[in-house]
Amino acid sequence: MGHLLHDLRWPDVLPLLEAGATAVLPVGSAAKEHGPHLPMRTDYLTAEALGRRLAKIADVLVWPAVGYGHYPAFRAYPGSTSVPEEAFESTIFALVEDLRRPCGSKVLVLNTGISTIRAIDSACSTFVGASGCHVYRGARYSSACAERLEQPRGGHGDEAETSVMLHLHPELVDMTKAPTWTREVRPGAWSPTDESSESYSPSGIYGDASLATAEKGAALVDAMLEDLVAALAG
Repeated sequence: MGHLLHDLRWPDVLPLLEAGATAVLPVGSAAKEHGPHLPMRTDYLTAEALGRRLAKIADVLVWPAVGYGHYPAFRAYPGSTSVPEEAFESTIFALVEDLRRPCGSKVLVLNTGISTIRAIDSACSTFVGASGCHVYRGARYSSACAERLEQPRGGHGDEAETSVMLHLHPELVDMTKAPTWTREVRPGAWSPTDESSESYSPSGIYGDASLATAEKGAALVDAMLEDLVAALAG
């Protein structure tokens, strides 16, 4: 039903947008720690997969994913990369403006991050018909988590994200290294070494990744897609 931009030739793009396809911009870090059991590109892979699946069920034109953004909490973990929020917001603003340029098409930013929400919403607010869908904050996703997850608390590299990856890319998940860290990790700059910090996480996760299953992941991904379809309709 929909299309992936990188598979098209340029003369094919404008007719799709003029016919009403929504331009979709996936955003997910390609360089952010997700514990010892998940790859650094977990968010990026999730954004790409959701974009591909959305293109199978909705009239969308999906752009290549943005792999860098504002992820300041994880910089103490080697390899984790972040840009200032102002620079990230300016980048999203410029990209949304460019996606709309051919014919003022509707734009949806498909976001798999949390610290990126404010900048994306701010960038989109300038344009009529542009909005963000933050898949880890969606109503249907939250409901699916409440129904299926067993961990007492979590939020990063946890039962939910690990389940999603077990469904999408099981070959990239090492469940023999899936950690448990359910001591509360407060927002801020996370630390792998400072035990006195309220944001201490030696493994880089918050939750119980050992409880993850591919079956849970399939249900969570389905819920994300439902939230994305609802965002398109809105």
